[in-house]
Amino acid sequence: MNYKLCLAAALLCAACGTQKESDKVNIEKQTIQLEGDLMTPEALWAMSRISGYQASPDGKHIAFQMGYYSVQENKSHQVLWMMNADGSEQRQLTSDAENETDVQWLDNKTIAFLREGEVWKMGLNGKSRKQLTKTDGQVEGFLLAPDGKKVLVLKSIDFNEIIEKKPEDLPKATGRVVNDLMYRHWDHYVESIQHPFVIDLKTGEEFDILEGEPYECPMEPFGGIEQLAWSPDSKFIAFTCRCKTGLEYSISTDSDIFLYDVEARDLNSNEHTKNLCKPFQEFGIQPCDAMAYHGDGKQLNPTKTLKDQAINEKQKHENVGYDVNPKFSPDGRYVAWLSMERDGYESDRQRLCIYDLKENTKTYVTESFDSSVDDFCWAPDSYTLYYIGVWHATENMYKTNLKGEVKQLSNNWADWGSLQMLNDNELVAERHSFTEPADLYVVTPGESADNTQIKQITEVNKDILDQLAKPSIEQRWVKTTDGQHMLYWVILPPHFDAAKKYPTLLFCEGGPQSAVSQFWSYRWNFMIMASQGYVVVAPNRRGVPGFGQEWLEEISGDWTGQCMKDYLTAIDDAVENLPYVDKDRLGAVGASFGGFSVYYLAGHHEGRFKCFISHDGAFNLEAMYTETEENWFSNWEYDDAYWNKDQTERARRTYENSPHRFVDKWDTPILCIHGEKDYRINATQGMSAFNAARMRGIEAQLLIFPDENHWVLKPQNGILWQRTYFSWLDKWLK
Repeated sequence: MNYKLCLAAALLCAACGTQKESDKVNIEKQTIQLEGDLMTPEALWAMSRISGYQASPDGKHIAFQMGYYSVQENKSHQVLWMMNADGSEQRQLTSDAENETDVQWLDNKTIAFLREGEVWKMGLNGKSRKQLTKTDGQVEGFLLAPDGKKVLVLKSIDFNEIIEKKPEDLPKATGRVVNDLMYRHWDHYVESIQHPFVIDLKTGEEFDILEGEPYECPMEPFGGIEQLAWSPDSKFIAFTCRCKTGLEYSISTDSDIFLYDVEARDLNSNEHTKNLCKPFQEFGIQPCDAMAYHGDGKQLNPTKTLKDQAINEKQKHENVGYDVNPKFSPDGRYVAWLSMERDGYESDRQRLCIYDLKENTKTYVTESFDSSVDDFCWAPDSYTLYYIGVWHATENMYKTNLKGEVKQLSNNWADWGSLQMLNDNELVAERHSFTEPADLYVVTPGESADNTQIKQITEVNKDILDQLAKPSIEQRWVKTTDGQHMLYWVILPPHFDAAKKYPTLLFCEGGPQSAVSQFWSYRWNFMIMASQGYVVVAPNRRGVPGFGQEWLEEISGDWTGQCMKDYLTAIDDAVENLPYVDKDRLGAVGASFGGFSVYYLAGHHEGRFKCFISHDGAFNLEAMYTETEENWFSNWEYDDAYWNKDQTERARRTYENSPHRFVDKWDTPILCIHGEKDYRINATQGMSAFNAARMRGIEAQLLIFPDENHWVLKPQNGILWQRTYFSWLDKWLK
């Protein structure tokens, strides 16, 4: 599955739910004195985590959000900070145990924020606090109108279209009566959906811009307020919506960008709402051939039509893939958003689309960039746009314009995570790498990477990082079995001694179409792996972005083909050409598709590895086809349903090579990890793999989390994960 949209958001959501008064703890910045200079799980979880940030309208100040985590309390605390635009005079604005989040500017002297489910405001010194909304604590996200008169808020409403409402005379019943698909998503049952409401800050009057509609906005499971935008004159709202429910929702990624006229709203009609992706289609009304395009609803086999149907000129104009995250140009003439072309393909190339509201035309301005745009912002001239995207295993900064002229602005071994304008000439952006957690930077764009200026303005974990010895990072290119060239990262332990031999880990990336770029993770952290004495080999195998669309797409329908050969090519090259790699102490580790890769390699590694670790991996693809909640994923990736007798050759190969079919060839110790609230890859997959290993007499261990989803978000669970992970590796590789 593709998770470009962010672990940071999930960590925030996990941390910021409404707390009981007795549970509130004023967790502050953690200080830790290490006994040595190597990263430990405790040091990792003591780090502060910078997240949302926003520059003041005049560009003189930056407000930002910080998360502090306590392993002892097993909680986090989200707080707000303020600083000058050059990074000076940093000061914390939060003073109590409440989480304060979602910082925005009301004007140059006032910031707004979310506290206890309401929108508040305060001065730059954290004082003169005042509550702006009164919704009984229902606000889950917000966006101020540019004129400061209204606020767009996200609230959950009851949704009983898929799961029937519980009978009033059975209040203690725990059963759920389900009538269609998408009854659960990511880690929860879908009994409510979010809708955007507009609230007048003077009168308190509010209205739901999706009143009476059964559609969510923003979209589950990762969407937030970034999926909506105000026009500069505060008269229009652009928003993201997928006008589907149930079966249609579960097999389609077709979302659209709508333009809502705030002043002309009429709750009895949809005339105030315009679809910018499908201009000939009314809001909420699907094309008459929708079910033919997505399958007939009787036999769930939409893949052949989804993948084999040629996209005609009308569909190209209307766009049937993901369209998300609209942003108005400063002059209000254009709306830009991120756009995918094909329905059902969640990892399609994400292009930057521009809609001209005056001419009613649509253009794409990153066509020469053969990779995805992950975030973007408008320049003040309403002609230039800055964006970030991955290329050759790094997430760097680029610019384009309305003519589609693309230029690269940075060339660092690092990942830019987000960006926005600071003033007329500078941007503020978040950056991280394998050895550096997120911090904020001011970027002065040049005409190329050579003359772009980059200045770091926060060092939120300097006290911990100064105590740590860093790993060293190398890149290697190797020729694959089919004659292509593949890049892989090599991460070497601190105090590396080239004369020694080290146990080495093959890292298998998830996704399957997620970048092996310079990410920083609080779980799959390369710095801590290297600090524990392991060399890490991380291949950019077939299917990862940043090497062109052809390279990316070769994995779909071929999970066990060339990508698996690429893994083995990388580790074999390391064994043959890196004298410090100990060929007798190799392990393979990975999560999600990486976990699937581990399960597959366990039956095909020909004695290379001495142990395996699979986290939330797919084990039995036939079972997963109907277990996973987003069915468009398995439709596209497997190429066909397992029950169809006229399967495509790629689908037949996929199911025949499911890892569970090769357990008879397993001969190596394996650790299986899974969360029971993981509805993307159900926990039965990990349990089945563990059970199979033990029934075969193979050394195995199962780490199961009843309260975690596809990720591990709670501090003590995170520490347990790290300790179990390294204990297993040390047992078999040291």
